[in-house]
Amino acid sequence: MARVSILLAYAPHADTFGYSMPPPGLLRLGAALEAAGLDVRLDDLAFALSSGALPEGDELARAAAERLHETGADVIGLSVMGATLPIALAILDELRALGSTARRILGGPGTTGVDAALIERFPAVDAVVRGEAERGLPELLAAWSRVNDATGVAGVTWRDTTGAVRREPDREGLRDLGELPRPAWHLLPPLAAYKRVTGEADGLVPVDSGRGCVYDCSFCTIGRHWNRRSRTLPAARLVDEVFEAAALDSARNVYLCHDIFGADRAHALEFCDGMLRRGASVPWECRARVDHLDAELLERMAAAGCYRVLLGIESAASSVRERCEKRMAADTPVLERVADCARLGITPILSFILGLPGEGDAELAQTLDLAADASLRAGLNLSFHLVNPQPGCGLGEEFGAVSRPVDGVAPDMALGAGHSAAERTLIDAHPDLFSSWALLPMPLEQLEELAWMRDTLPDLLQRYPRTWALLRRALGVDSLELARRFRADGRSFAGFALLQRVPFASAALYWEQALVRSAARGELQVADAPRVLGELVALPLDVPESIQSMLRDESPKTPSRETHLFVRATPRGVLSQRVGPDVARVLALLDGRRTLTELESQAPGIGAALHSLADAGLVGLPTALESTP
Repeated sequence: MARVSILLAYAPHADTFGYSMPPPGLLRLGAALEAAGLDVRLDDLAFALSSGALPEGDELARAAAERLHETGADVIGLSVMGATLPIALAILDELRALGSTARRILGGPGTTGVDAALIERFPAVDAVVRGEAERGLPELLAAWSRVNDATGVAGVTWRDTTGAVRREPDREGLRDLGELPRPAWHLLPPLAAYKRVTGEADGLVPVDSGRGCVYDCSFCTIGRHWNRRSRTLPAARLVDEVFEAAALDSARNVYLCHDIFGADRAHALEFCDGMLRRGASVPWECRARVDHLDAELLERMAAAGCYRVLLGIESAASSVRERCEKRMAADTPVLERVADCARLGITPILSFILGLPGEGDAELAQTLDLAADASLRAGLNLSFHLVNPQPGCGLGEEFGAVSRPVDGVAPDMALGAGHSAAERTLIDAHPDLFSSWALLPMPLEQLEELAWMRDTLPDLLQRYPRTWALLRRALGVDSLELARRFRADGRSFAGFALLQRVPFASAALYWEQALVRSAARGELQVADAPRVLGELVALPLDVPESIQSMLRDESPKTPSRETHLFVRATPRGVLSQRVGPDVARVLALLDGRRTLTELESQAPGIGAALHSLADAGLVGLPTALESTP
């Protein structure tokens, strides 16, 4: 019997984050097929698109099909998310038109809940492999080779010789992920090639650290895709794979892809201890639920190299979270965890979904207030989304039939996809299969407001949390009302804030604009003359003390004393520190052009002061002066 060759491809899209890294699931699957003795090749069509090997637009499906067809593979499989399902179907249809005799398979989370419909409606699809394919796919190939029949192959939906759709029973997932082989990095372009294409400086590299989720949040397909089970790669094995990934050329930081790090607390602590024993020299980030974390675990994570964690909050209103089956207690201390992250040097990414069922103005105001309050406590990232009722999740079942795309409002779950004519035709013809492009039914005015908040408020609250907080307090409004006033005003936020004539807010705005400028400039370099390594900000009011009183839930103090702040970009971010008036006067003399001799003629004895300020990180000295007392 001739050896069967199989080509597995990751469906193309243009979402920058997605194509800046090799797909971890495909790497693991390719390795498993190799271990099973199969002739397997992998192709990342998202990378091919980003690198220019595939054309954008209406020619994409045909060009991708030709690329796959030219390999001569006997079996061609495409791995899809919800957003890439239309282009994958268009590619398979083009393969069929090219006369390809290869078996054509789909798999991945994008097939959840629609596997039977895909076989029924699209002749170009021969089978859908549900869930984990490391064992199911070899069994399917063996069955096809023996009897041209997939009867009894668990986890497969297929079309028999009569054209009937056959759905075999679900396959039980692997109990021990330690049985999986190492990822097959050699089957895809090197990580360095990905980073050259995207210009990503962080060197982020993914590790398939765990699979599944025990929850059934109504807006998410992951729990159902993995049959409500969660498993982790054994801790010692995960430590090994993190270090192996970090050793790749151009790798700097590692991304643990499991959605709920910390759900198995003992595993998380064991992993952190393993990283610590190896020197904790690899920075890593993860995704977690805030109710799975506490100060002790976060401390261990920070010590072990964790620098960023994505936390899905969804809504600050417990009633909304209950409505969408989030199963997160009403008293979950989100702000306390954010403060813990700030103290430990971990950047939290807080993710919120706007427009969930059960959300009215009161609930939306709670969510915006929580996002604003969190921004005030820590340097964080905010991520706002509009809900998409995807197939295979609770909201898809409830609202999929009445949800439709809305012109001018981009769907969050379909970034970088759905742009070609072939995709748009499919999306229009099968709205029940492609509701990743749909938005929940609501008045257009409400949807446009939520879209504006999604696109505007995260960056604004990250840049100007103090100004926003002081305006809220002075005007006696919540964040929803303040956002609506700002939107109606139509000016820039700076113009709007100054127009409110709130002295402390105006001073805070001046300070925060300096922070933004420092972040844009980055770390300053020293040439031939002493220079300030940041920006000196003189405020007529003590804004930092006012903010601290607000964080203590006290009435904001209003000391009118002049305050000097030194703002500087560092590798850890942009930092501010209070300086006294004497230091401020010395810093004000430095323009980066006058030499020490010139400065001494104006201010005798300044050299000693400059060395002291250099030791404190406020001043940079030319190399010749660094060791001169």
